Amino acid sequence: MAVLLIATLDTKGTETAFVRDLIHSAGLLTLVIDAGVLQAPHFKPDVSREEVYSAAGTSLNAIQQAGDRGQAIEAAAKGVAKIALDLFGQGKIDGVLGLGGSAGTTIGTAAMRALPFGLPKLMVSTLASGQVRPYVGVRDIVMMPSVVDISGLNRISRTVLSNAAHAMIGMVRKDAPGANATRLASPSVGLEEKPIITATMFGVTTLCVEACRKTMEQNGFEVLVFHATGTGGMTMESFIKDGLISGVLDITTTELADELVGGVLSAGPDRLTAAALRGIPQIISLGALDMVNFGPPDTVPEKFRGRRFYQHNPTVTLMRTTPEENDRLGKEIAEKASAARGPTAVLVPLRGVSAIDAEGKPFWWPEADAAFFQSLRNWISPRVEMIELDMHINDPAFAEAAASKLLAMLGVAR
Repeated sequence: MAVLLIATLDTKGTETAFVRDLIHSAGLLTLVIDAGVLQAPHFKPDVSREEVYSAAGTSLNAIQQAGDRGQAIEAAAKGVAKIALDLFGQGKIDGVLGLGGSAGTTIGTAAMRALPFGLPKLMVSTLASGQVRPYVGVRDIVMMPSVVDISGLNRISRTVLSNAAHAMIGMVRKDAPGANATRLASPSVGLEEKPIITATMFGVTTLCVEACRKTMEQNGFEVLVFHATGTGGMTMESFIKDGLISGVLDITTTELADELVGGVLSAGPDRLTAAALRGIPQIISLGALDMVNFGPPDTVPEKFRGRRFYQHNPTVTLMRTTPEENDRLGKEIAEKASAARGPTAVLVPLRGVSAIDAEGKPFWWPEADAAFFQSLRNWISPRVEMIELDMHINDPAFAEAAASKLLAMLGVAR
């Protein structure tokens, strides 16, 4: 067993050696990658900086001659990511640990994001207590604040680095509790060897998704439910792209509304594309597309003054989508569904798409929903089954219809 250590050994060499020695003392091996560029490394690494920049399609000499820090960091991140992925493919690493400030964090986490889910990944960083989404992305990366700068060994840094080393040791040791849990590796291999289904959920679609999940589990599937908060949708799409998923219950496509209108929970323009490209069976519905998400009321952009709002809680403000926005969303979903290479069905709940989009509820607006439904009818391909149900999305019968349709696509007889 070996831990991959990533650091700039000209500026973080002493600290990296300290972590390396702690890992060795536990009986584990290390592979150290030097991503430095300025001074000579503090000790000889297993993978030199020359190899790192070569893997990035350049050379150490060219980087040094350019004298551009941003260029050096970008190349190091690219090279380290390529080398880490190659080492993993060869079965040579069981975990990754990085140390760094802004440059080291950029480099180390680039490698971690290139590696698959389940491989332990820990980044000790001066940036770990701030906005870490650019570094973590959709991977299972643990960010540990360094508390003090990673500049010499002292009573604080020794404690933090010792904790980091022992955390990594615990994650990779085969005799650690829970270490025998199977990592996701293929569509048919997961915990308990069950094929994996993904589903998307919001609080306002919970009843539907929970019922779907129970039905799928009763029929031999493991269900991963993703909270449709932007990061959740992006993570689900990444799992699908990686070939880990057998089918999709995309009940809650609300992130598309945030991307279109400018809310805070967008999953980007590629949301609702991975299953289509992979050709796996997917059920698409319209969950929570009646809303766009913002933070507290004072964070809502001025341009939306006069719109219909609902205060979900003190930190979440929901804005109702309009007929015009729903017309555009209907077209987008129809086009993305129509591009699918595999079995695809769009299930339409004609009596409302969320818990607050129902007769007598705050976001009930039949004309807005009707614009959505008609847009789907106008643009969807004949190859895609559009199933209109005179039900609310949270009706038990709607959940049963969604789960049953996916099971049929997957060849499960009921």
